[in-house]
Amino acid sequence: MSRRSSPVVPPQTRATRWLGIAFVLIAHVLVIGWLMAQRLLPMPDEAVTLMVNFIAPPALQQAAPKPAPKPPEPKPLPKQPAQQLVAQAPVLSPAEPVAPPLPEVPVVESAPAAPAMPLPAGPVALGGELSVVCPERRSPAYPPMSRRLGETGKVVLRVTLNAQGRVAKATVNQSSGFNRLDEAALAAVREWRCTPAQRNGQAVEATALQPFNFVLEG
Repeated sequence: MSRRSSPVVPPQTRATRWLGIAFVLIAHVLVIGWLMAQRLLPMPDEAVTLMVNFIAPPALQQAAPKPAPKPPEPKPLPKQPAQQLVAQAPVLSPAEPVAPPLPEVPVVESAPAAPAMPLPAGPVALGGELSVVCPERRSPAYPPMSRRLGETGKVVLRVTLNAQGRVAKATVNQSSGFNRLDEAALAAVREWRCTPAQRNGQAVEATALQPFNFVLEG
């Protein structure tokens, strides 16, 4: 078998190819330079690198539950006229037993309380002499002038005791006839301390008579 020989390119054709390629390159350079001069293409210094980040789509929000529908409001009932309740006696059949009425309980009226007996007013009159109920007592002093003059006599005093047993009042019920003897008896009895009189368990005032005999001996 015979080998085919590769065609031989003449030197002029090669030169023409290179000239065409150079012309195309020069034309591209000129066009790029003109575009850069017209600011149609950004300068290398002005070129900005853009970073693109893929953002995941937001998760779908769960749909909020719908509020439950409100129940329909009840319609107001029409007002009915007020009814009066009247108690009626039940109707009993002849076969139903009827309880006999309860006997009336007699009302016992309480007897009126007896009025309290009022306590007698005024002091209690002692039956005996005052000296009987007076443990603290002293005899009257005989006046010296009455001794010299020989004055004697009997003095009877009316004495009033208070509820504490002290002499509240003393007066001459019967005079001795001599003023000095009467005053000596009054001065002595005013110092006496006596036991209070009792009425219904309470201490009360009392009155009594007390005699004094003024006698000179020798």
